[in-house]
Amino acid sequence: MSKAQDVQLLADQARDALWAALRSGALRAGQFLSMPQLVTLLDFPLAAVREAVKQASSQGLLITLPKRGIQVMEASPDIIRDCLDFRMVLDQEGARRRVAGGSYAGLEALKERHLQMLEAARSNAGSDLPPQAIQVDLSLHDFLAAGLENAQLSAAYNANRMRIAIIQNARPFLQVRIVSAMEEHLAVIEALESCDAQAAADAIRHHCEQTLRWWGVA
Repeated sequence: MSKAQDVQLLADQARDALWAALRSGALRAGQFLSMPQLVTLLDFPLAAVREAVKQASSQGLLITLPKRGIQVMEASPDIIRDCLDFRMVLDQEGARRRVAGGSYAGLEALKERHLQMLEAARSNAGSDLPPQAIQVDLSLHDFLAAGLENAQLSAAYNANRMRIAIIQNARPFLQVRIVSAMEEHLAVIEALESCDAQAAADAIRHHCEQTLRWWGVA
């Protein structure tokens, strides 16, 4: 492997480590830290971390503050509204394209996962439900995003998904919210099963509005 390839590999690994830290909450919304602190946290060379920061900054995940360091994206009401609106618009388009193309592979399994999570939440089955529910929640959004079948839209969707992950760490998925969230998702799934693009779009909008309300920014 050439030196240039080694440098690129380290940069890619540092980016993945940074993404993981943002998703896990090791880096929190609004947090300030210096570049040396970030290097220590990620455990990669300075040059690789700088490249990762550059990529994250281009996607709005980090802000570089000259002579001060780095700040993680804040979970302000305006940012939350913008991120959820962005996701809603692409979710709606993904649903329309799936209906138009009759592309439903995986929908039955998706519905079953949601029904199982809904039943578990209704029976209050354990304190580990919120992390599991987030994965089930994301599975529908992934399904809708995949329906876009457009590399540029998918890249934009994935970047926004990272921003929403930062927001979710700042505003945890409370167990009391799981039931209504699963019901809202099932309404979207059932509209897709009925090949009703407008009903799916309406259900997606309702889910977005309810999420904003639960996060206190409606």
